[in-house]
Amino acid sequence: MPNGTPELSPALSALADRVADLDTRSRAEANRLAMVVFSGEFDRVLAAFLIATGAAASGVSVTMFFTFWATAALRRTRSSVEKDLTGRLFGWILPRGSRSLPMSKLNLAGLGPAVIRQLMRRKGIAPLDEMIFLAGELGVEVRVCEMSMGLLGLRREELVDYPGLSTCGVATFIETATSGRVSLFI
Repeated sequence: MPNGTPELSPALSALADRVADLDTRSRAEANRLAMVVFSGEFDRVLAAFLIATGAAASGVSVTMFFTFWATAALRRTRSSVEKDLTGRLFGWILPRGSRSLPMSKLNLAGLGPAVIRQLMRRKGIAPLDEMIFLAGELGVEVRVCEMSMGLLGLRREELVDYPGLSTCGVATFIETATSGRVSLFI
């Protein structure tokens, strides 16, 4: 009995170690933000990456799940991939990358995003492309919904180069989302 503390039996000691391990993992998982990015409009994708980079810079583990229309924000501006008719149609209709996203309000025939980008430049706010890059540098996980990609005829080769970008189903994302304290839908 060092320092007056009774020795624990091996079984009790192992149980105490497991409880301590669970407590440590629980605290780490609670410091997680899971975000569903559904909207494919410039201002909403910008807000999603602003929140993600701010949270990651504060030490929060962030996972972004891009689904349906938001997947267009992650498309390369140019790619040549063989597709069926539906995939080609969506390829023509959907924006190609973050620079061609419309605004959710006041799109003004495409002038809205240009005005916002100019205002951001004037006020020293990082453009969306830089925020996406910064998110990658900060370790923000980006996952793209496999079902959405299939419905919209998108292929992995069409998506931007991003560290840690992966595709997954909703069940995989839900496992991540339920282990955290904060979930957002944008």
